[in-house]
Amino acid sequence: MSVAGEIYEKFELLPRLHTQFILPMIKELMQERDLRFSDLDAVAVGAGPGSFTGLRIAAGVAQGIAFGADLPLIPVSTLATMAQQSIKSEEKYVLSCLDARINEVYWALYSISEDAIELQGEEQLCKPELVDLTPDKPCHAVGNGMHFIKQMPAQTQSLIRSYDSEVYPQAAAMTELAIRYFEQGLTMTPEDFSPTYLRNKVTQN
Repeated sequence: MSVAGEIYEKFELLPRLHTQFILPMIKELMQERDLRFSDLDAVAVGAGPGSFTGLRIAAGVAQGIAFGADLPLIPVSTLATMAQQSIKSEEKYVLSCLDARINEVYWALYSISEDAIELQGEEQLCKPELVDLTPDKPCHAVGNGMHFIKQMPAQTQSLIRSYDSEVYPQAAAMTELAIRYFEQGLTMTPEDFSPTYLRNKVTQN
């Protein structure tokens, strides 16, 4: 949440407990700032990629708030949010990489310039063995997908100069991106939003 130029967040790792904690945490944050939803300009929402259940919970809550307060939504990529958290990296590129289960990863490469990140190419889903970085783009890497680094191609490994597998997408970084998108007019109505899954099949026998 951004209020008068200051960003506030609540962050906890709560696997499979999203439905129990997300609304109380939002309510607590709003109460601490003495705000109502009608006081907001827009609602940022994690657009994915990520787990089907997690994305649907986030989408449902964000859409409900936006509908109720007549606010626009600002979709923000999960991978971009992680890259934003590494904007002070000494490298000019950052690789965001998340464990997508069933021996696959979500990943994307971002450039860093003038305190801004820019997607290079597309967000992708593939096996770690197929993560292919452009030869002239040495990078810092973030996300739990880096647990698979030894399965990645030798060239890709050589381009990853450093990495942090304990980086998870945080609301503060999402808010930083959302503010920029809002200023650029990159919003949508709640009914037009749908998460980015990348994977067509959300279950596997």
